[in-house]
Amino acid sequence: MVNAWAIHRDPNVWDDAASFKPERFETNKADAYKLMPFGLGRRSCPGAGLAQRTMSLTLGSLIQCFEWERLGEKAIDMAESDGTTMPKAIALEANFKVRPVMNKVLSKFVDNI
Repeated sequence: MVNAWAIHRDPNVWDDAASFKPERFETNKADAYKLMPFGLGRRSCPGAGLAQRTMSLTLGSLIQCFEWERLGEKAIDMAESDGTTMPKAIALEANFKVRPVMNKVLSKFVDNI
């Protein structure tokens, strides 16, 4: 069994290992092997390829179709609670609304059904 949690927080591997910095993977292809969100070896997730391909599509659609804003001006608490999936200690809450251009697209889609 691979301890991905320990590898992802190893100060010998990462600068400022305890901080959330997704930009680490934007430019340097050599660091890509250090991220193991789906495990490693024989017990790795069989759906990893599908998940990696569809996650960018899903996230892009959420950003493109909705306008997002925080509920308050307080900094977002990134503390983790106990569990195998490391859920946030305090759930993130946000307001969203459909972008006006998406109303046009969706109304055309509904009219064709």
